[in-house]
Amino acid sequence: MTTTRFAPSPTGYLHIGNLRSALMNYLIAKKSGGTFILRIDDTDQERSKQEYIDGVQEDLEWLGISWDRIEYQSKRLDRYAEAADKLRVDGRFYEAFETPTELDLKRKKQLNMGKPPVYDRSALALSEDEKVALRAERPGHWRFKLDQERIEWVDGILGDISIDAASVSDPVLIRGDGQVLYTLASVVDDIEFGITHVVRGSDHVTNTATQIQMIRALGAEPPVFAHHSLLTGPQGEALSKRLGTLSLRDLRAQGVQPAALYSLMARLGSSDPVELRNSLEEIADGFDLSKFGSAPTKFDATDLFPLTAKYLAALPLETVAKDIAAVGVPEDKAAGFWSVTRENISTLSDLGGWWTLMQDGADPVIDDEDLDFVAQAMALFPEGDVTSETWGQWTAAVKSETGRKGRGLFMPLRKALTGQSHGPDMAALLPMLQVIRAKG
Repeated sequence: MTTTRFAPSPTGYLHIGNLRSALMNYLIAKKSGGTFILRIDDTDQERSKQEYIDGVQEDLEWLGISWDRIEYQSKRLDRYAEAADKLRVDGRFYEAFETPTELDLKRKKQLNMGKPPVYDRSALALSEDEKVALRAERPGHWRFKLDQERIEWVDGILGDISIDAASVSDPVLIRGDGQVLYTLASVVDDIEFGITHVVRGSDHVTNTATQIQMIRALGAEPPVFAHHSLLTGPQGEALSKRLGTLSLRDLRAQGVQPAALYSLMARLGSSDPVELRNSLEEIADGFDLSKFGSAPTKFDATDLFPLTAKYLAALPLETVAKDIAAVGVPEDKAAGFWSVTRENISTLSDLGGWWTLMQDGADPVIDDEDLDFVAQAMALFPEGDVTSETWGQWTAAVKSETGRKGRGLFMPLRKALTGQSHGPDMAALLPMLQVIRAKG
């Protein structure tokens, strides 16, 4: 059975980059009837905060992404300690004592010599007496000893991958202060939770190579790995600096609907066109990792608003009734109001503007060359109740009197009445305009 996981670190709110990995792992599990695990990577107790753990769950629930179970790495430290002990016994774990400054100097020296900045394993040459002396000065950190051979796998998106382990530093798995780092904790969890597929960003490819060796060193077989492309801004610029403004809660506050978000993110970077889907089940049915490419993928948040608008336009009145009531629309006018506005909003926050226009009118926008025309047209406005027939009757009379037609007839009247050059069908809007009703 397929088992996947989403493993956020609760040191901030979920952003659009996190979502891509969460969504892909969720869809793989759901498409196969498998298990989706939410794993909270909270071994960094100083930076991990409960508000971010709560935020992760709120954001996923808002999107409709449910998990079959939740796990916390902070509750599994004994399992990581046991794995570390096994690696020590097997000679795959060694203690090193370099400070960050010393390591930085080593890297600079190697680069100056034209060599790759790979850890030189000098800690392996330390005698027990030297280790004892160093421990008295500073805490040691623990590194995994890589077998310096090629690490190969077939990636679910990138295809055949081959990395020379000799070109990679032995990863630090436990810091000097005792904190278990992501690489060890993730490997142990993936083994013990029976994870079968891992989808994550292509910036993790080298991590995957080292994790494959670690998984095998702990007596297990690695899952299927797939690395999706990284997102860029709309001009190809690095998105990482803007992720703080692209949190899911910020997008939600801007009125983006969940369906718009997952419809875009589940297809972005694939050979399939982006099409609005109303449920994650619909998305899962057609989801296929093999359709995704390796090239950096452009993300433009403005693409979410046409999808949101399309989603909202199809909603029945009962779904938005509370939102309509919240802007002050009386219940007996709600159906007419929604009929007029549903195809003329980008987000639900636009409803208030339309109701204000209907109640209070708008500042007329009249071009100089249209001043006399608009004045003449207003004098021709029909007497009596304003109905859906009024616009047609009025514009026919104005056309007959002035000789204007087409855009030259309709646009000046729209702008004069609404202050806008676009909006709902005027025949439907006109009866809702209180200023016009009063005139009629």
